[in-house]
Order: sequence, then structure tokens, then C-alpha cells
Amino acid sequence: MTPALVPDKSFSPLACWNWKCALMSAVVRSMVYAIAMMHGTMMVGALRNGLAVIAVEMVYVVFTAGLWAGLQQVALGARHRRFGDLMIVVGVPGLSQLADLLLHLAVGAPMPQRALVSVCVFTLLSALFHRHVMRHGTFLTGERSGSLVEDFRRMPRLVLSFLMWPGKLLAQLPERFGRGSGIKVAV
Repeated sequence: MTPALVPDKSFSPLACWNWKCALMSAVVRSMVYAIAMMHGTMMVGALRNGLAVIAVEMVYVVFTAGLWAGLQQVALGARHRRFGDLMIVVGVPGLSQLADLLLHLAVGAPMPQRALVSVCVFTLLSALFHRHVMRHGTFLTGERSGSLVEDFRRMPRLVLSFLMWPGKLLAQLPERFGRGSGIKVAV
């Protein structure tokens, strides 16, 4: 049996748009662009062009970030949890990066290798974080969603648990390997 996604009964193409993640991504990315442009020249023309870049970024990100996060949310319903997690962390971000790459190629924007690697690493970390918060019921839209205010209230605890997650995995390794081989490992 192949893993399949099982969407909510209320599923529609518009359900694949997560407004919470779209809003957050647009605000955060626009702030990053604004800060980066503040370090550049402050001429009126440069500022006007900078605002145009921010406006384009907001429109593009509101659409795409909402779509990608919506697809990640749909992947939460996969029959096989590991398949869903793989789609959340690798599949959807891979599509996102491919779309961004094609857009950059279409408009002839330069893509330095260092920037490309940085974006891929950031996207992977972001996808892992999305998986973590969504699996804990935060930043979801539709029937399973809470309020945006409640999502933000939960955020400090979720950020802390996400940061502690690698250490927790490392602590579980001796138990996992010891159980599978029949050998007990003292920690």
C-alpha cells in the first residue's frame, strides 16, 4: 500500500493556503529586506526601489508561503506519519526551492553559490520548525486551528522544545541501538 494523504473532509484547493504562515513569512522576510537595504545607500531612488522590492516580496511570499505551509498542513494527515514528515521537511520545501530557483532564472537574478546554500540550510531548518509546531497543533488553519493569539502564546515553549530536540534525540540513541541489538548500553 502506498502512503497517501488523507485531507480533511472540508478539503478544497483554497484549503491549501495557510494565512497564518503567509502573514508571518511576509512580515519577517520584508523586515529582513528592509534591514538589508538600510545598510545600503539611502538615496531617494534606492529607497523607492527598495520599497518596490519589499512590496513584490510581500505579494510573492504571501501567496507562496501560504501555499507551501498549507501543503505541509495537508501532509500532517498522511496515513504514514514518517511519509508525512518527509513531505513536510523535504518534499514541500524542495518544491518551494525549485519554484524560487526557476523564478530567479526567469528574471535573470544572480544566484551566488553561498547564498543558494544558505537559503537551502535556512529552508531545511524552517521546515523542521514548521513540522514541530504543526505537529503540536500550532499555526494550523481550518477546522484544527486555534487563534493566532493562542499560537503566539504557545510559541516560547515550542521554540524551547525545538531547540532541545537534537539533545533529546542524542540522549535516546543508546537506548534505541541497545534495544535493537540485544546489548544493553550503560549511559
